Amino acid sequence: MEQLLKLQQKIVPELIELLEKRYNILRTIYYNQPIGRRVLANNLGIGERIVRTEINFLKNQDFIEINTPGMSITKNGEEIIDKLKDFIHEIKGLSDIENAIKESLKLKDVVIVPGDVYEDKTVMNELGRTAALYLKNAIKSDSIIGVTGGCTIKEVIDNMPKMTHVKNVMVVPARGGLGRNVEIQANTLAAKLADKVEGSYKLLHVPENLSDKAMNTMMEEEDIKDILNIIHNANMLIYGIGRADQMARRRGLSSEEIQKIEQVGAVGEAFGYYFNKQGDIVYATSSIGARIDDISNIESRIAVSGGKNKAEAIISTEINNNNSVLITDEGAAREILSIIK
Repeated sequence: MEQLLKLQQKIVPELIELLEKRYNILRTIYYNQPIGRRVLANNLGIGERIVRTEINFLKNQDFIEINTPGMSITKNGEEIIDKLKDFIHEIKGLSDIENAIKESLKLKDVVIVPGDVYEDKTVMNELGRTAALYLKNAIKSDSIIGVTGGCTIKEVIDNMPKMTHVKNVMVVPARGGLGRNVEIQANTLAAKLADKVEGSYKLLHVPENLSDKAMNTMMEEEDIKDILNIIHNANMLIYGIGRADQMARRRGLSSEEIQKIEQVGAVGEAFGYYFNKQGDIVYATSSIGARIDDISNIESRIAVSGGKNKAEAIISTEINNNNSVLITDEGAAREILSIIK
């Protein structure tokens, strides 16, 4: 199969390009249905005339249907998207890149989805869907799952199917609150995931960036002690990865703290810790939640992050974590490989 794909790429490369273009059109419609032709063209960054031609073909093949609200995917279209996903994956040589990153960073596993989240917003949907499927297969009965906040993890939780075959699952936020958007806070996402797996959850009603005095006082509360004990015993963690500079601003750090983070060479951030290019922790925010010792001992860590500009951050947080699974996109993966080489 692999040899046939390479042969096709050499002899009829235009067919591979056409296949990828039609796959991207179908994927964009799927995640935005119902969608109009003009919006579709804008999302894909291609001309309406080209879109019109491809839409006519896909409609004649019964992959899409066109109604007053816009275009939507048919059942046949959904099946072809699923089948094309693996094909596109092989065409682009993403399996080889997965193995190269896994070996170089010494990770448990690497999964790559085609595309770049910063060039095509539907890639974020695909990233969430892929991570949700991985998480679904990884969750076992009696698991304690820690969840961080953020848009990427929200996408994962939103794509999680209902699970009824696991029992006694507990979901907890891995850290205190961050920002004003309740929808992407760890507490909210922990509760949503617990509902998807028919499990239970505990909430951590503690803001980030507390003073040491306030934090020590809160940690003496029995309710806080109880949930921290559960968090410290989590055997699974799902989390996002951010660039150090961006996350420092999002976490509301002072200009002095941000300057210090830059001075110590931080490039990546995950669960409140800042990492340099060598993977060393060089700064940590004041927050109640999972400690680095707990995180290092968690048997199953699932990191989800995409985008070419996140490559350095991903390397810094994931290098030498042999209990970590990285789920990323093609944009980040190719840049990671370039940096490694």
